Amino acid sequence: MGEIVVVRHGATEWSTSGQHTGLTDLPLLPGGEDDARKLRAELGEREITHAFVSPLTRARRTAELAGLFDHGITAELEPDLVEVDYGRWEGRTTPEIREELGHPWSLWEDGTEPGDTPGETLAQVAERVDRVLERVRPLLDGGDVALVAHGHVLRVLTARWLGFGPERGALFPLATGRYGVLGHEHDWPALTGWNTGCP
Repeated sequence: MGEIVVVRHGATEWSTSGQHTGLTDLPLLPGGEDDARKLRAELGEREITHAFVSPLTRARRTAELAGLFDHGITAELEPDLVEVDYGRWEGRTTPEIREELGHPWSLWEDGTEPGDTPGETLAQVAERVDRVLERVRPLLDGGDVALVAHGHVLRVLTARWLGFGPERGALFPLATGRYGVLGHEHDWPALTGWNTGCP
């Protein structure tokens, strides 16, 4: 049985500064493009048959540079893989949010608030990634499937693969330009690799 390779896009201006980047469509930095190119060799060693990619520019460009739109891989854009809608907290860093609120804040415990966009609950994100996993599971009989997306949505997806609630995504930080592997051990869903990639 194949495995799911979850790939976080390369670095952007906001990921470097720690600003929450949900639906804001930022490009990769030159270093982020370099990280994506480095993924090509590692991912090329796997038997990837399908790739699902967030339609946001930073994910699409990462997938392109990593070779996931190459001939032989069935690749498509998947809107359910867009990043969490942070609402009021879009473009803000965690320290800035905590200073404004006057108390500790965490996406995993406190969620989002409406702003220029409605914001999104972790339960809503879980519904999206559950749909993605439902599409992916039957494809694993034929090889690996790559999912190219964003930090928080992939962390929720990982938690759901392992049978946890979405808030347990807090346990799986994933750096830009890195990937994780979701597989099985003795037929049980398992985390078989994490934060892998060239430094």
